[in-house]
Amino acid sequence: MDAQRLDAQLSFLQEADRLKGVTRASTLTDQSRAENSAEHSWQAALGALIWLPEVETARMDRILSMLLLHDLVEIDAGDQPIDLPHDAAALAAAERACADRLFALLPADQGPRLRALWEEFEAMESEDARLAKTVDFAIPVLQVWAAAPRRPDHEAIARDNTAAGRARLIAETRPDLYAHLHSELTEGPAEVAARSAFLAEADRLKRIERATTLCDASRPENSAEHSWHLALYALVLGEHAPEGVSLSRVLRMLLLHDLVEIDAGDVPIYAQTTQGQAETEAAELAAAERLFGLLPEAEGAPLLALWQEFEAASTPDARFAKALDRFQPPLQNLASGGVSWLAHNATFEMVEARVGRAIARSMPAFWDHIAPRIRAFLG
Repeated sequence: MDAQRLDAQLSFLQEADRLKGVTRASTLTDQSRAENSAEHSWQAALGALIWLPEVETARMDRILSMLLLHDLVEIDAGDQPIDLPHDAAALAAAERACADRLFALLPADQGPRLRALWEEFEAMESEDARLAKTVDFAIPVLQVWAAAPRRPDHEAIARDNTAAGRARLIAETRPDLYAHLHSELTEGPAEVAARSAFLAEADRLKRIERATTLCDASRPENSAEHSWHLALYALVLGEHAPEGVSLSRVLRMLLLHDLVEIDAGDVPIYAQTTQGQAETEAAELAAAERLFGLLPEAEGAPLLALWQEFEAASTPDARFAKALDRFQPPLQNLASGGVSWLAHNATFEMVEARVGRAIARSMPAFWDHIAPRIRAFLG
C-alpha cells in the first residue's frame, strides 16, 4: 500500500469531518435542534436506497456517491436556506472554490473522478443526477410533515416548494412520491407511505450520541453523521479493499449498520462486557426486526439480512465494512486529542484488542499504518 496515497485520502476524510459542523435550516423531526449537512447527506443516501428500490445496482452506486459528496462544499460556502434571497452566482463561485480545495486533497487520479460526480449532481442533466436531486429535495419535505410538533413556518416553505419550487422535480421523476409528499403524507400508494415512515423513523438516529467526538473535539459525534462518514470512507478507501469485495454492498451495509441504535443506543466499545454484549446484541436484533419491518416485506427483508451479515462479519464484504467501522474512530481520536480514549482510560493494548484486530482481519495495512501513531499517543 502506498502510504503517501493513503495519507492524502485520510487528509480528505478528516477535512470532510467539518461538514458535521455546518448547520442547515431543516430541523430534526422532534424539533430539538437544527440538523447538520453531514447527517442530511446520510439521510439522503438512505432515502435513495429506500425510495428508489427499482434502480439497478450500478446506477444506484452513482446516485449514492453523488449524495455522499453533494454537500461537502458547504464546509466553506455554508448552507443556503431555499426561502432566503441570495446571490446565486456568488454562491456557485464559492462552492466551486471549495470543490477546488477539497478534491485537490485527494490523489491526483482520484480527486477529479469524485469532483466529476459532484459537478454532475450540480448540473442535474443526467437521469442519475435528477434522481439524486429528487431525493435531496424530498427529504426536507418529509421532515416537515413527519415532525412532531410541526412548525408553521416550515409548513409554508414545504407547500411552496412542492407547489412551485425546486421540489416540483419530484413530480416529474417520481409522481407517486410527489403525491404522497404534496398531500402532507395523507395520500399515495401504501408502499410509498411505508418507505416514508421508515425514513421518518430513521431521523431519530441523529439523536444518538457516540463516545467519539468530532475531529475538533467540539462535541460528541452522532450515529447518523458517523454513518455518513463511514460511507464516505468506503467511497474513498474502497480501492484498498481485498480482492472480490463488493463496494456496492459495503456502502449499503454502512448506511444501515447503526440504525438499530435508535432503540438500543450506542455502547462505547471500551465499556463493553461479555454479559452486556449479549444483552446489546439481543436489543439490536429486536430493533432491526422492528425497523426493517416498517418497510414492505420484499424490501425490508433483504436489508435486515444485509444488516445481519454486517453484524456477523463472516463474509469479505462484512469484514471490510467492519474494518472501516473500526478504522474511523481511532483517526477521530488522534485528531481530537484522544477525547474518548482518555475518558475510558484506554491503553494501546485495549485499542489493539478491541479495534486493531477487526481492522487487521480484513485490512492489515490499515492497522499497520495507524498503529504506530496510536502507540505514540497512548504510550
